[in-house]
Amino acid sequence: QVQLVESGGGLVQAGGSLKLSCVTSGRNLSMYAIGWFRQAPGEEREFVAVISWSGGRTYDADSVKGRFSISRDNAKNTVYLQKTSLEPEDTALYYCGGSRVYLEPLRANYWGQGTQVTVSS
Repeated sequence: QVQLVESGGGLVQAGGSLKLSCVTSGRNLSMYAIGWFRQAPGEEREFVAVISWSGGRTYDADSVKGRFSISRDNAKNTVYLQKTSLEPEDTALYYCGGSRVYLEPLRANYWGQGTQVTVSS
């Protein structure tokens, strides 16, 4: 089982940047792919990006391709989501999720509590 804790959310102006962090803990962390998801008010949770444990494989949703970048530092057990050129439509609660199976998009079995990102116009 893996535990996930997100941080780094906040209020940012349109066109700005933000970097989210997801700290993982638990046993057998090398078995888990980690992904980022988001849920806007009144919307379904949607997939954003996924990265394999080694970091050798990544996949981004079309809606964020070229603007968001997922990476990981295994020495720190942390996965990052670097967000640039933010738009008001990116306002959402951002979650990280984990799964033992790498899929594009990821189907997570474990979830963090989320971190709020608000983009003002």
